[in-house]
Amino acid sequence: MEKELLAFLDYLEQEYHYSQNTIAAYRNDLSQFSGFLQSGKYNGLQNWSAVNEEMINDYVDFMKNREKPLASSSIARKVAAVKSFFNFLFARGFIEENPSAHIDSPKVKKRLPQTLSAKDVENLLAAPTKKSSPKHLRDTALLQILYATGMRVTEVVSLRLDDVDKENQLLNSPGATGDVRQIPLDDETTAILEKYLADGRPYLAKSRNEQALFLNHRGKQLTRQGLWLIIKAYAKEADLNAGVTPHTLRHSFAAHKLTEGSDLEEVQKLLGHANISTTQIYAQVNKPQKVKA
Repeated sequence: MEKELLAFLDYLEQEYHYSQNTIAAYRNDLSQFSGFLQSGKYNGLQNWSAVNEEMINDYVDFMKNREKPLASSSIARKVAAVKSFFNFLFARGFIEENPSAHIDSPKVKKRLPQTLSAKDVENLLAAPTKKSSPKHLRDTALLQILYATGMRVTEVVSLRLDDVDKENQLLNSPGATGDVRQIPLDDETTAILEKYLADGRPYLAKSRNEQALFLNHRGKQLTRQGLWLIIKAYAKEADLNAGVTPHTLRHSFAAHKLTEGSDLEEVQKLLGHANISTTQIYAQVNKPQKVKA
């Protein structure tokens, strides 16, 4: 059973260019499903062709009714992973029938993205500017870029030195499929980034060969986890909600852009959304604010 699972994960990487984090999430969800099938009343199940619709429904019921039930959003994600996996097995001829064909995912109520007020953003961005060490110059540039561009965490930590186009005030963000998204920088963000490049990064770099734009204290490329910890620390310093994440700044960027008069198509392009329906949720974020005003 492991052989087919590995083939599916390789398919996701090769055909869809999914990130390692996404592939790891699929592996985790499907491993949990496999573990369920190889324990309890299904103990001893040896191949995927033996799985039927009843077993999948039993797994859904198990997730709903266990001692600590999973949230409907988590169940929906795991069911989606199972359905994708069996679609793959059926299409490739590993199984003769698709047991997930009639399985419905739990209804999930869409929650509006968490955003910060303009004042909260201002306080957060100001937090690292109280000191001027190389680390604080890096953090100032990090937070500014996250909010001023709406970039994803992975996109920011993956930036290289040659992705910075100072002359045209652009960041070039390569996508997984080889396409490059050009992200404009305003004058303030450009100045902050140039300050970091001149007075911050040279003191963090341990090797001339390191090309990552944002470096950690070891002189290596900053990780996603490292960026999350940086945001968490400054959110606490600015007396903000403990739930503030790098993605909160992306959400805030989009919502504030629409509030300021940008149209959906423009924000869609800036965020790099493939479908405008993904961008439309930010218009919903603004509705309560407009009613309150």
